[in-house]
Formats: sequence, structure tokens, C-alpha cells
Amino acid sequence: MEPEAGPVLYQKLRVWEPSLESEEEEEEISEQLILDASGPHDSSGNKAGRLPGAWAQLVAALLLLAVGFSLAVRQLCSSGASPGALGSGAPPASGHSHRPGVYHHGAIISPAAECSRLGRELFVAGGNIVDAGVGAALCLAVVHPHTTGLGATYWGLFHNSSSGNSTALTLGPAQTLAPGLGLPSALPALHMLHTHFGRLPWPHLLVGPISLAQKGFLVDTSLASALAAQDTKGLCPLLCHANGTPLGPGTQVTNTKLAAVLHKASLAPTPDLSGDALLSLLAEDLGLEGPSVGPRPTLEPALQLPLPQGILFTTPSPSAGPELLELLEASLQSAGPSPAPCPALPQAAAAPRSSVLATVDSSGSVLLLTSSLNSSFGSGHLSPSTGVLLSNLVAESAAGAWACPLIFRDISDDTEVDVLGLVASGTPAAARVMTHALLSHLARPQTPDQQGPTESPRACAQGTLLQVAAHTEHAHVSSVPSGCCPFQGF
Repeated sequence: MEPEAGPVLYQKLRVWEPSLESEEEEEEISEQLILDASGPHDSSGNKAGRLPGAWAQLVAALLLLAVGFSLAVRQLCSSGASPGALGSGAPPASGHSHRPGVYHHGAIISPAAECSRLGRELFVAGGNIVDAGVGAALCLAVVHPHTTGLGATYWGLFHNSSSGNSTALTLGPAQTLAPGLGLPSALPALHMLHTHFGRLPWPHLLVGPISLAQKGFLVDTSLASALAAQDTKGLCPLLCHANGTPLGPGTQVTNTKLAAVLHKASLAPTPDLSGDALLSLLAEDLGLEGPSVGPRPTLEPALQLPLPQGILFTTPSPSAGPELLELLEASLQSAGPSPAPCPALPQAAAAPRSSVLATVDSSGSVLLLTSSLNSSFGSGHLSPSTGVLLSNLVAESAAGAWACPLIFRDISDDTEVDVLGLVASGTPAAARVMTHALLSHLARPQTPDQQGPTESPRACAQGTLLQVAAHTEHAHVSSVPSGCCPFQGF
């Protein structure tokens, strides 16, 4: 959001400058502008002869004042204009324009327009990229139950531009809540991330998601497509019509049980208590003796790989981060920074259903989040007391093979890109796809007139890839395929 314009100064519109005129001249001009009620004077006083000149100066002053007023109105209107619309590259109030996806302060990109909008609102309210990202993730838990939710597993990567440090949000091996049902970890993971790095109060981040669940949201194309391809048994009545058919695009959905869980979580003072509020209800639904206690989410230093151009950060095991580093090292040692052909997928590979989002600010701080229920709608088991779909990520699952967000911090002298973030979803070969995308970026020629990162990152046509970057004090966002994920910024 551009700062409001200050008061308009009219100093240059003065008819005369007092510092350049003598006091005698000022008095004479003042006398010219005062009409004498005694009538016209003769030529000896010559005041009647000066009257036309005085009127001319008065008219000129009024004209200049009118011009100044017109300019002031235009400036105020320009400063009060709203920021660009969703994904807009409309010229900012400062007068210069950017291509779509470039912003002065911060930006967010996610799979749902409503959640990108909510993330922007948190930015504007004084929040940082962690506030915006966590708020958008909680929003996606409401509006995209086919890919993520409170029953999902989360991985994250946060780069702090002030300290230069990168931190990974990890969970460890998948845990089982009940046979075929994964242990939920979203609430404690997101609350922990916010506790350490967020700025706004924790309850503020849940206001929007609670409202969407309570008052209703519209089924978007992504959710409608997933419902059309899914057996709706277990999803009704939440995501079905009265006759059992799946909801279509534009249908309004309310999830009051989920709203109640989010409200309880908003009052929890610690991350552990946020998760316990959900687990105790799930235990009642499933007839368990008490809430399961598994490994808690943790924050730990990200894995690092020094490169000639900079430093690469990614998530540790059991994510696909270590595989990503191995692939990059092998590629750089064999052929240098040039991308190999797109990787061939295994014959029977099935893409895990996952969700990604990314936030960035112009200073170079980046947050990448990826989450999954494993399958579309996870286990398909809808908890009646919570409105939460549980995942089927269990102990035997490859818990993090789909997760390898990366952040590249440039430390070279011949490039303008400061920080680059990449995160992929919807592919069983995430590490290979990410390797190809980063090598494409590193192999790109750097020229003096380069205007920042490429408009869309190069990637193999598998799943979704989000790119965010900080460059010349601007925030950049883009995606592959282009237009797949709405973005907003200010």
C-alpha cells in the first residue's frame, strides 16, 4: 500500500517572492490591490492608471491558484486509489508500473483466491510474511479440504533477511492416530511457526478462516473437480447435495464444527494446546481412550549447500530435501549449472495430493509452506465433531517424499536477484523437478539490463511450481503453470 500523500505545497505558485522585493515595493503592490473609495485620481498620483495592472496581477494569481488546486486534487485522487486487483500489475500511485506479480512491499501466492486475499489483508494490517502465510494456510484448511486441512502434515522453510538464517519446520516420521488415519499436526505446526516468527496476535490470524467456515465459502474449480472425481461416501453432508451428489462450482459451504475448533485454537496460548483442542474431540469421535501423543513439530536449522553463486537452503529428512541436495551436487559436478532434460516418472508413480503457498517481502524474507493429506480428501473420513478430514499419511507412508521447498540466497556480484524461493506440489518426483527448475535459473544469462527474475520459472510440466523472489527492493511472485495460483501484494 502506498503511503498517503502529504499536504500539497503552493510555494512556487506565489505571485512574488518577498525576499526578492523591497519593503517599499511590497507596500506599493499592496496599495495597487486596494480600491480607493474616493474615486479615480489624476495623473499626478497616477493611481488610477495603475489599476489595470493590479487587476491583471490579481487575475493571474487566481489562475495560478486554480491550476495548483487542480494538481492537488489529482495528486490526492491518485494517492487514494486502491492497489491493483488480484494478480494485477496496475501502476502504483508513485506513477511507474510493473508487470503482474511485482509489488513494492510484499506478496503472497496460493491455490485459492480467497486465501491470497486474506494473506494480503494480514500484510496490510501490519503483519509480516509469517503472519500472511500462516493465515493463508489456515484459510486453505477451510476452502481446500481435498488437498490440505487441520488433518494434514506440514513442512515449511523460512528465510529471515535480517539475520540471514533459514529455519525448517519439520515433523518427523508420520504417526498413526487410528488404523488408516494419520495423526493431525497442522495446528501445533502453524502455531509454533507463528510463535517464533509472527508479529500479529495469534487470534488475529484465525479471524478470517473462522468467518469463512462459519458464514460459508464458495466451492472453487479446484475443489469441484476433486469432488467430481471422488466417491463422496464419507464426505456427506458437508460436501454433498441432499441427494448425495457432489457440490459444484459456486455452491456455498458452511462448516460450523470446523469454525468451533478454530475458535478454540485461537484461544490456546501455546502450540501444544492448539493441537490438543482438536485431538481430544477426535478421540471422542473414534472411541479412543485419550488423545494420541506423538512427536511434536519442531523448528531446526535448514540444510545448506554452498554453491558458486550463493547458498541453497532446504528441509531435512524425512522430507525430500536431502535428495534434492544430492541431485544438485551431482548435476553441478558433472555438467555445471545447466538443466538436464525433464525427469522421467516411474511407471506406476502416483502424485500425492498436496498444497503449497509462498510469501515474500521486498527485504528478502521468504516463507514456503507445503502440506498434504496424502490422497485426495485424505482418508475420506470426516470427523463429525470437528468437520476435519483426516489424512491417510500413516507410519508406512513416505511422509515427506513430496516436500522439498528450497530457498536460494544469492551472494555473487554479477546478479541482481537477492533471494529466490521455489516450492512444488502434485508430483512424485518433487526433488528432480525442483533441481531442474533451480538449474534453469542458475543457467540463465545475467545481463546489465535484466529486470529481475524470469516472469515464470522454467519447470517440467508436472504438478505446480511456485516461485517468489526479492529483487531490487521489490517482491516477485509467479507460477507454473502460469495463472494456476492467484497472487496478491501491496
